[in-house]
Amino acid sequence: MMKRKETIGQQCFRQSLEDRTRRHFLRDSTTGLGALWLASQSAATDAAVLPKHARDNPLSPLAPPLSAKVKRVIYLHMVGAPSQLELFDYKPDLKMLDGKDCPQSFLDGKRFAFINGTPKMLGPQFPFRQHGDCGAWFSDRMPHLASHADDLCFIKTMQTDQFNHGPAQLMVHTGTSQMGSPSIGSWVTWGLGTENSDLPGFIVLLSGGRLPRVGKALWSAGFLPSVYQGVQCRSQGDPVLNVSNPNGVTREERRRVLDTLDELNRHSHESFGDPETLTRIAQYEMAFRMQASAPEVMDLKNESAQTLAAYGADPEKESFANNCLLARRLVENGVRFVQLYDWGWDTHGSSKSEALEFGLVDKCKQTDQPIAALLADLKSRGLMEDTLVVWGGEFGRTPMRENRGGKEMAFMGRDHSPDAFTIWMAGAGVKSGYTHGETDAVGYTPAVDPVQVRDMHATLLHLMGFNHQQMSYPFKGLNQKLTGVKEARVVEAILA
Repeated sequence: MMKRKETIGQQCFRQSLEDRTRRHFLRDSTTGLGALWLASQSAATDAAVLPKHARDNPLSPLAPPLSAKVKRVIYLHMVGAPSQLELFDYKPDLKMLDGKDCPQSFLDGKRFAFINGTPKMLGPQFPFRQHGDCGAWFSDRMPHLASHADDLCFIKTMQTDQFNHGPAQLMVHTGTSQMGSPSIGSWVTWGLGTENSDLPGFIVLLSGGRLPRVGKALWSAGFLPSVYQGVQCRSQGDPVLNVSNPNGVTREERRRVLDTLDELNRHSHESFGDPETLTRIAQYEMAFRMQASAPEVMDLKNESAQTLAAYGADPEKESFANNCLLARRLVENGVRFVQLYDWGWDTHGSSKSEALEFGLVDKCKQTDQPIAALLADLKSRGLMEDTLVVWGGEFGRTPMRENRGGKEMAFMGRDHSPDAFTIWMAGAGVKSGYTHGETDAVGYTPAVDPVQVRDMHATLLHLMGFNHQQMSYPFKGLNQKLTGVKEARVVEAILA
């Protein structure tokens, strides 16, 4: 007897049955085993808050479950870890120790990326002075930013448990050192959606000529639906690759194609219930709307010559300055989370471009004026009232000079130091002209008030209206959280 040929739908259904596991049975069994297991979970699990987006729009705007001070975030990540000892954490005692052998107590039990033997102590390479009514210390490498001293909220005692770039960058942006978890921006967009249906809720801008060490994993949606991943845009040419229709294809023809795809995808979702199908529909529709909205929002030629000069931006060239100006335009147009990555802050002293006296100087010149202009621009437009700007790297630098291979190097540099680094915030919800925490006499470890990366994450979520313990997503049998399984706290002292 001839076997009847299966349709594609029947093949998919049969395959789904073959792929079912014991976990699926326990979850879905009519004997109620899945329900019994769920009922046995703790009250904390029951308290988890899942955002309820419109069924046909996973990016529909939502109000946060708690009171929020911040509606949108601009996160400036300096890829490679800037030296806090050359920028914001002034240590006169370290200057007096310059050139002396590092005490053995600084080396015992520590892990370093490149230091060998007994390195020399290295004093700050640039002069410092206090600025503003708050008296915050700045080196002369950041003169424009120093004029905003009374707008900034410093955390001088940030700590991480990672001392290599890739894992440390993942830790700062996803809460874990391994790939596969959602970025902060993805969590926020999942929780709040987007305020502008014509633009993504989470946009990523790059500068410095290279991707971060672990690339797109830093703005991945991880185990969240993929519609919440960051959308990488460009500050030169088409803002998104392939945003323009191919030659000979009109917008009306594009619309007809999408209508057909929409019909097929909705039929698929009705048959199999895969949430990624809704994501696919939403992404196609978003891409269609972006063809009209993104080029206009991201066209810097619409800005005045005075504004371009204030940022040091040039519409004809890709740059960090352009990205700062684009960040303002994006949050002004309802984008929830804008992430800037600027590569080139790794100052080991292994080459001129990685030297404190050359490479760091260049990076400061490229970023100081645009950041100061961004803060002034946001303030003048009233956007600072509900926008938070965050600046930082993935870890700090050592108070001793790097001696790769146990030898003195041709240029000045510092090794990785996870025990203490500086970040700052400005804008909604945080104290202005305030410094939290203090490092020891040489800027090596916290003397008071250490802050873990997960504490920073808990604080960011709190400012946006979320309890970090309740914001979770079920995956691999666990309720996954940005702050992980270790204890995390909101840093109340920095809150306005």
